[in-house]
Amino acid sequence: MSERDCVPLSTPFIDDHKTAGAKLVDFAGWLMPIQYKGILEEHQRVRTNVGLFDVSHMGEISVTGPDAEKFLDHLLPCDIRGMDVGKVVYTPMCLPSGGIVDDLLVYKRANDYLLVVNASNATKDFEWIRSQASGDVAVENESPVWAQLAVQGPKAEAVFRGHVSDEALTLPYYRFTELDLWAVPSIFSRTGYTGEDGFEIYFHPQHAKWMWEKILAVGAPFGIGPVGLGARDTLRLEVNYCLYGNDIDATTSPLEAGLQWTVRLEKGDFIGRDALLQQKAEGLRRRLVAFEMITERSIPRHGSELASGASKVGEVTSGTHSPTLKKGIGMGYVATEHSKIGTALTLRQRGTEAAAQIVKKPFYTHGTRKA
Repeated sequence: MSERDCVPLSTPFIDDHKTAGAKLVDFAGWLMPIQYKGILEEHQRVRTNVGLFDVSHMGEISVTGPDAEKFLDHLLPCDIRGMDVGKVVYTPMCLPSGGIVDDLLVYKRANDYLLVVNASNATKDFEWIRSQASGDVAVENESPVWAQLAVQGPKAEAVFRGHVSDEALTLPYYRFTELDLWAVPSIFSRTGYTGEDGFEIYFHPQHAKWMWEKILAVGAPFGIGPVGLGARDTLRLEVNYCLYGNDIDATTSPLEAGLQWTVRLEKGDFIGRDALLQQKAEGLRRRLVAFEMITERSIPRHGSELASGASKVGEVTSGTHSPTLKKGIGMGYVATEHSKIGTALTLRQRGTEAAAQIVKKPFYTHGTRKA
């Protein structure tokens, strides 16, 4: 057993979290803040003003070399060829079975591709990518040399106004630039996991304390404050962003998960293509749906049963009480014949039953910029 299996890792912001009064928990092998002053307050801060997240637990993997584009085009189901420098692509990464190894972001830099992967999968992903590498490519785990902060909310742009160029400040969604932010070399990316406008900033860990304190200082007039993983989860669920290990994993396919927009079956061979083509031809047996609770005060939980009449038709993958909508919401896989919007479902958990209904995704729409 490795040391990592025994002792949670810490991001370079651990002392800042403690100073801010964070409640720390073991998340994916990392000691992370679940909340500071409370999930509800932090959730509302991001929806109305702006919040600061430590997301340095995420993994970064670089792919370089003359054959990098060709290799990634085979590795991933998305369209990599001809990707412009400064563009970001969201994509699943599949097994030959069509199951999802992970979902990730691909950054096209001038001389390489940077893959940003989930913390719980970073080691697994690196080993998988390296095992599949072919041609003249180099795959490197760069996670130790990156820290990452996310500034999210409708006032995120205001936080950086006057501190970055107008060109950087008005980046379209899923675009990035490389710049010196307060003299710190950084990747400045208009991306996020909250459904609000915002930026994700990557830089060397040696600058962590300076960047944390500087962002809080310049963001103070706009109501910025630190936000933990608890609110990060309620925020992402309100906009139906999938969480690996809950809503997607090696047993689910992008087609079942509603991620067909990330898959380019027509582009040619890639890992998992044959399985996905077969699944499409045969028809999906289940789909990931969004549902809201009709029964008041009922909150769906991961693993609970979804039924139609007396028959189980699916299972909850994610659920919470929505601070914005003031009701229970969730996602889950259900048999395709029970997946239409408006379908009534029964939530069964802890010996109780509650009424639910399938609704259109997303639950919430607000500040996300369009490409």
